[in-house]
Parts: sequence; structure tokens; C-alpha cells
Amino acid sequence: MGFLAPKSALSVCSLLFALVGVCSAGSDAPRGVALGFVFDPEAKCDPPCEHGGVCIRNNTCFCSKGYEGERCQYANCFPKCKNGGACLRPGKCRCLPGYGGRYCHKVTCSGGCWNGGECTAINGVAKCICPSGWTGSECQYPICPQGCRNGGTCAAPGICSCPEGWLGGACHTAVCSQTCLNGGKCISPNKCRCRPPFSGPRCEERKKSH
Repeated sequence: MGFLAPKSALSVCSLLFALVGVCSAGSDAPRGVALGFVFDPEAKCDPPCEHGGVCIRNNTCFCSKGYEGERCQYANCFPKCKNGGACLRPGKCRCLPGYGGRYCHKVTCSGGCWNGGECTAINGVAKCICPSGWTGSECQYPICPQGCRNGGTCAAPGICSCPEGWLGGACHTAVCSQTCLNGGKCISPNKCRCRPPFSGPRCEERKKSH
């Protein structure tokens, strides 16, 4: 009872040996390691065993290496998939967003982290930690604490790129191609604000008193 019939012993044993490296010790079977379970050649498994598993008793599957579950339906990853990853097939994990590597053990930021930013997991979400002077989801934007006025843009930490006609750390100094005279002040590109009694484009004209 419980041993394979001579005619079927060789083929089933060969299958088991191919799957797990062991076989039953039937009289006509090749010499091998005796299995610790009774193999029933008439056994039926419904639903059937998956991923090469062998039905050894009614509704009992013997799984090939790398699979587990009642029907051998689940892949087994070792080490286990980390950070919520799911085992797709033996040794292959499907990782949640923000994680990578063979076993989902690495934190990854989808767009990368620029300008010296470091990708790390915060409350299970991958984020870039930016160095001083940079901001944005990928640390792609420089910070100018002083601000950039008059249409200027922040080109690097603390450095503004100014449009034509403006200078200064915050693009706050107007440029006049010709110097304002008589105490006049350049208030916008090529425009002088004059002190009385002077006027004109360069404050060069003195108003006559009547």
C-alpha cells in the first residue's frame, strides 16, 4: 500500500527527481532518497497543481523548488521581497513605486535626485532630500533667498540671471548707458530720475526760473 506500481515507478520517480532531486524507493525504481510521504499514482488534484507541481495525494501537491501554496500557485523569493514587494517568480520581485533592486531593498526616486540630492524613504514614500540652496521634487531648482526682481531668474543658489538693463544680486540696480547728470538717479534701463531744477533724458537741462 502506498508504493508505486513497477511500470509507473520509473517515470514518476524520474519526474520527482527532476523536480526536487528525490524519488520513491519502489522495487523497480532507481536508487534514491525515500520520500517522507505516500505517493498515490491515481491521485487527482482539482484544481490541478501549478508550476510543475506533482499531485501526490488527492488535492495535495508536491511543489517544485521555488513555489509554494496548496496548488504551488505562489512563487517563493529568498530572501523575501522587502518594502511591500511581491514575488513574481522565484528570485524575482515586483517592487512598489519608490523601491528597486532584486529584492526591493533599494530606495529609488523615479526621476533621480539632482545637484547632490539624496533619495530616501519617508513614511514609505521615496523622496529627494535636497542640499542647502536647492529645492523641488528632484532638487532641480536653485534657491535665491534675496529674490530676483525685474524679470530676473535664479540661475544658481544665491545667484540671479538678470535681463538686459539690470544688475545686482537681486537684479535691483538699473543700468543707464549714459550717466545721469546733476544728481540724477538711474531708476530703470536708460531712464533717469532728475533732481529739481534739472530735467531731460540725462538730467542735463536746467529749468529757467521766471
